[in-house]
Amino acid sequence: MNRTTLSLLAGTAALAAVTGFAALNPPAAAPAHTAEVAAQLPVERTTLLCPAPSLSDIADTSYTSFTPVTKGTASDGKAELQAATEQSGDGTSGKKKKASKPVLTPKAPGTPATGDVSGSDGPAYVGTAEGRYAPGWTVQETTEVAAGTGRGLQGVNCTSADTDFWFPGASTASGRTDYVHLTNPDDSAAVVDIELYGKDGQLKSSVGEGLTVAPHASEPVLLSTLSDEKQTDLTVHVNVRSGRVGASVQALDDKTGGDWLAASADPSGSLVLPGIPKDATDVRLIAFTDGDSDADLKVRLASPDGLITPAGNETLHVKAGMTTAADLGDVTRGEAGSLVLTPTDQSVPVVAALRVTRGKSGKQETAYIPATAPVGTRATSADNSGKGTTLSLTAPTGTAQVKVTASAGSGGGTAVSKTFTIKSGTTQDVDAPVPSGLKGTYALTVEPVSGGPVYGARTLAATEEGVPGFTIQTLPDDRGTVAVPEADQDVSVLQK
Repeated sequence: MNRTTLSLLAGTAALAAVTGFAALNPPAAAPAHTAEVAAQLPVERTTLLCPAPSLSDIADTSYTSFTPVTKGTASDGKAELQAATEQSGDGTSGKKKKASKPVLTPKAPGTPATGDVSGSDGPAYVGTAEGRYAPGWTVQETTEVAAGTGRGLQGVNCTSADTDFWFPGASTASGRTDYVHLTNPDDSAAVVDIELYGKDGQLKSSVGEGLTVAPHASEPVLLSTLSDEKQTDLTVHVNVRSGRVGASVQALDDKTGGDWLAASADPSGSLVLPGIPKDATDVRLIAFTDGDSDADLKVRLASPDGLITPAGNETLHVKAGMTTAADLGDVTRGEAGSLVLTPTDQSVPVVAALRVTRGKSGKQETAYIPATAPVGTRATSADNSGKGTTLSLTAPTGTAQVKVTASAGSGGGTAVSKTFTIKSGTTQDVDAPVPSGLKGTYALTVEPVSGGPVYGARTLAATEEGVPGFTIQTLPDDRGTVAVPEADQDVSVLQK
């Protein structure tokens, strides 16, 4: 037997189990039964990166940490959320700085933990979870800004580090202040390129090339400093030359509030953008394709009654290398909805996002919905309230059954579950369960039981002084488990 092949397989399996960022697939030459004997095991270590929350002195930010209960986990472990700068050396001795009091102390799986930061002093955080705390660990960052640029409710899920990100929906137009936040969790510097694409192609700039993000540090990069061109709709591409970073875009508007724009799902010929609020007064679709071929997309809305085509927006033509936008207006017309994009003919990889507005002139608020991956095995949403949470689920290609579990509350309460049937081609704002005896905030986990793929989003709303503040987070798989071949599997076929 080929010893090198076996060593490589064993090493890859161990890496997958430790990081949770890799899944093993059998090589093309392997028989079908190879994949069937792969086991789904809980990940053993997870890293999450939270961007610095706000530049406003009147901002209040809350953090919620939650790990769902996962079978087969270790009996011990730990989790911590630490300011990024406290992990770096002092520049001379190389020793870590003395850590301040943590923003929160994670609780045992099944119970959320919360913490708060006020004003503009909130740092970026690097979080690590090990053992029983790692599988599906989720940290939500939610900020309320009372007034000024970006006022309203802003929310973002802390993300894993990666090397490639696409953000359709950013802007350098007058009245917009958009930042790309880059956070480096590692011991060596990361080198990053930021490219901007507008309606006529890539914006000329050398300022965004070769940006250095120091070890255990976070850098907010103002998009308007990268180019003098004013563009209403931009696609931002973050490409990491060396190292890895976490990346999110903070999109702030002088008049219509603002929110975090999470990265779009990987470029694909078909995309789903779930969870458009019922009362959305304006929805704007922004799309981009990188490469030499244009993309022609069929635009459909998955409504509570099935897939429908928005009048006047039946298709979207996306020119290669150029950002394209379409104003869909109040496309949901008072009902739950999700946007489904599919190729009209040739499939060309596309990224996309929605800019969603609620409220009327003078009292408007905006949020973003990027194209997202399906729920997969399980998705997790932290920081939910009994009255302000809306859970939206869509099954674009086939009827699905979904189990939704509300955790215990951060201050008390008992977990409860419900099962829902989502009909093919529809979107439902489900009557999500709320923990009995709820005190504090709670988490929701979504687990498909049967049927086709399910996509989801959580809207958190908090109206203040007539302004309908809200933020939307999509619900891709929480990557709590990883596929690992059985230890006694015959892998002799791999050497053929």
